[in-house]
Amino acid sequence: MPDAVIAATGLYTPPYSLSNAELVETFNAYVERFNAANAPAIEAGEVAALTPSSVEFIEKASGIKARYVVDKTGLVDPELMRPNIPERSNDELSVLAEMAVEAAREAIARWGKPASEIDAVICAASNMQRAYPAMAIEVQQALGIAGFAFDMNVACSSATFGIKTAADFVTSGGARAVLMVNPEICSGHLNFRDRDSHFIFGDVATAVIVEAGERAAQGGKNAGWDILGTRLKTQFSNNIRNNFGFLNRGAPEGVGAVDKLFVQEGRKVFREVVPLVSDMIVEHASDIGIDATTLKRLWLHQANINMNEMIGRRVLGREPAPGENVIILDEFANTSSAGSIIAFHRANDDFAAGETGLICSFGAGYSAGTVFVRKR
Repeated sequence: MPDAVIAATGLYTPPYSLSNAELVETFNAYVERFNAANAPAIEAGEVAALTPSSVEFIEKASGIKARYVVDKTGLVDPELMRPNIPERSNDELSVLAEMAVEAAREAIARWGKPASEIDAVICAASNMQRAYPAMAIEVQQALGIAGFAFDMNVACSSATFGIKTAADFVTSGGARAVLMVNPEICSGHLNFRDRDSHFIFGDVATAVIVEAGERAAQGGKNAGWDILGTRLKTQFSNNIRNNFGFLNRGAPEGVGAVDKLFVQEGRKVFREVVPLVSDMIVEHASDIGIDATTLKRLWLHQANINMNEMIGRRVLGREPAPGENVIILDEFANTSSAGSIIAFHRANDDFAAGETGLICSFGAGYSAGTVFVRKR
């Protein structure tokens, strides 16, 4: 059976950057209005006063300084605090598919082969804009790709689950090459009125092309990456949840509807996910004959700088040197499934043939995926 290779990646970044200072200004204006409007109930102990946010709080808690978003106007309006994304007609390319297509076009250009050599498209993301038809099929049509396409959602681990699925199609002979895209409009599912999470997410799209090793380029900068091993893990938890869907279609606002947006028990997530992921990485590395402490680079899911740094220390057995544990949180924030792919896309040009790294994701479910790669 053929080996599977990551042949190329692509990135689409929305045009608007939203700073922590802008978010805080909007959030604090909302807090001031809420507390003023509810002053008698707050004084009577019937309603809890809201606490303002701050740039210092956000950066200490997360390492995030800014994020890209598909719309900024609604996010800096204290009366709205959600993105203004106009609905499109059914005959127009959807917003999510449009982002995915842009990332895919960059990946295809870097690959240097025609889209006609791709046999399948997987849209792997946390935040799908509709139930059906699949966004992947829409992307497939926009790019003129034959074969088949489907969506999959494993929250923040969707990209590694997508790479694993793509690699399985390739190694089984079911596809010559697979395009896997991760369009994430996280701002549409974030509660910008929640102090503990209003800063977490950003919007972005990434793309990965996986193809058979016998077809991949040999030698040079564009030789690609051998996939040495993939492993997936899930374990049910309510600590990260989003209940919005077609069975609960009410507008995600107001008391009783807060769980129709992103909610999490952050401290519980930290305590439970860090050891789960660290142990999974080390065990998987050992099983395929890799000493995890010798990895040249970690491209982890970009969830939280404290979480990422602790996983890095546990896996490498020491404090990571600059560049060993890639962090792009400061610029992009948490971009769900796309985070580890942004890190990989942005920081791999210095690898020599034979050097090894790890793409790893983890998130709601819980879910986690590891993909060990070696420069060809």
